[in-house]
Amino acid sequence: MDRFATLTTDRLLLTPLQLEDSGTIQQLFPCWEVVRYLDRRVPWPYPDDGALTYVRDVALRGMAEGREWHWMIRMRDDADCTLGSISLYDQPGNNRGFWLAPQWWGRGYMREACRAINAYWFQTLARPVMQVPKAVANHASRKVSEHEGMRLVGVREGDFVAGQMAVEIWEMSRADWVAMSVSSR
Repeated sequence: MDRFATLTTDRLLLTPLQLEDSGTIQQLFPCWEVVRYLDRRVPWPYPDDGALTYVRDVALRGMAEGREWHWMIRMRDDADCTLGSISLYDQPGNNRGFWLAPQWWGRGYMREACRAINAYWFQTLARPVMQVPKAVANHASRKVSEHEGMRLVGVREGDFVAGQMAVEIWEMSRADWVAMSVSSR
């Protein structure tokens, strides 16, 4: 499978990030509910060229270097309807991140996107373990990890847009993922 593959689920289309997506990101992303639990490297207030700068100078570069994989989350039956973004990182202790525009919260879209991304991580990229850091206060993100069968393996301090707070490290091995995939069929 191509490292820039489009992935599909029952309801979603995950398309590889492109420079043209920066306009949509700029419209959806600069929202306190979305950014507050992200790393403090995210500028806040979010600048008018924040999405363009990030996509062009950070995300696309990481993709070209083969150390990051970024997708836009879209509705499968309406590819013009963007819900958010999901990413994988070849970075110790930080292998996956995502955000979803608030109007799409609570409908199971992120769980669905994560299933496809986790399969990509463990099958296509053949990685042995996935670690996902998250702010302790980010209860919705925690629920995604719990639902996936991840386990809490550590807690440390971190700096977020909303300030300093504890960070939980959640983990799933390839064997854990295989077992969850088989049991959910």
